[in-house]
Amino acid sequence: MIDWIVLTASLPTTPSGLRVRIWRSLKTIGCATLREGVYILPATASSANDLWAIEKAIQEGGADAHMLELQARDAAQERAFRALFDRSAQYADFAQSLKGARKAVKTAGEPELRKLLRTLDRQLQAIRAIDYFPSKSRAGAADGLETLQAEIEKKLSPGEPAPSAGAIERLARASFQRRTWATRKRPWVDRLATAWLVQRFVDAEPRFLWLDDPKKCPRSALGFDFDGARFTHVGDKVTFEVVAHTFGLEDDTALKCLGELVHYIDIGGIPVDEAAGVETMVRGLQAQHDSDDALFAASRTFFDTLYAAMRLAK
Repeated sequence: MIDWIVLTASLPTTPSGLRVRIWRSLKTIGCATLREGVYILPATASSANDLWAIEKAIQEGGADAHMLELQARDAAQERAFRALFDRSAQYADFAQSLKGARKAVKTAGEPELRKLLRTLDRQLQAIRAIDYFPSKSRAGAADGLETLQAEIEKKLSPGEPAPSAGAIERLARASFQRRTWATRKRPWVDRLATAWLVQRFVDAEPRFLWLDDPKKCPRSALGFDFDGARFTHVGDKVTFEVVAHTFGLEDDTALKCLGELVHYIDIGGIPVDEAAGVETMVRGLQAQHDSDDALFAASRTFFDTLYAAMRLAK
C-alpha cells in the first residue's frame, strides 16, 4: 500500500471567491473528493506539494484547513482510494476529440491542422499529468494521437520518410566537405534545421539541392529526410537528431535541446515550449520566400539565434 495525503477544509460560502479559486486549484492538480471538504492525493503524486500550498492558501484566506498523511486501513480501502483516480472518462472524451479531429483532416488547411494537433497534445498532457495510476487507456490515447499526427503529416508532407531500423553509423566530418546535400523541396522544420546543422557543424562549404522528386536525387548527392536517403529518420529519431549523432554532435546540450524541439514539431512526443513560436516563424519565412535557397538563407539566421538562446539557457 502507498501513502496518501488528505486535505480537510471548511470554506465559506460567501464571499465565493476563495471557494471558487480553491476548487479550481484542486481540480487542476487532480485531487479526488472523499466527501465535501475532504480531498485526497497519492503522496507520490507530482502535484503533492501543490496540495500543501493549497492548505496554506486556505488558511491565509481566513478559513480552516488541515493536512493529514495516512495509509489505507486494508486492501479494500486501498482499491477504493485508487478507483477515485480512474481517468477512463477523460480518456473517452479525448477519444471523441480525436474522432472529431479526423473528420477535419480532409478539409482543413495547414495552420488549422497544426493548431488542432497542439490543442490535442495539450489536452492529452493535461490528463496524463493527473493520471496517477495509468491504465491501458493512457497508451491507447497516445497511440491514437500518434496515428492522427501521422495522417496529418502525410497530408501536409506527402514525402515524409518512414523511420528505418538499425544503429546510426558514426562518420568523420572531414570526409563530408564540399558535398552536395539534397532533400525535398519546400523544406519544413526538420529539413531546414538539418540543412542548418550541416552547414554550421558538418560541411563548411555545402551545396544544397531542393528536389521535386526525391527518387531523382543525383547519385553524387547526399540525400536527407526522404525514404532511401543517406540520412533520414532512424527508429524514434528525426533526421536532425540522426545527423547530429552521426557526426558526434549529440553531446552539445544546446543542439540536443534544438533536436528535441525539431523532433516534437516533426513527429510529436514530449511537448517543447518553443514549438508553437518556431512553427509560426518558419511558416512566415515560407510565406516570404518562394525560392527554397532564399528560404534556407533566411532560416539560417533564425536557427543561429535559436541555438544561441538555447546555449544561454543551459
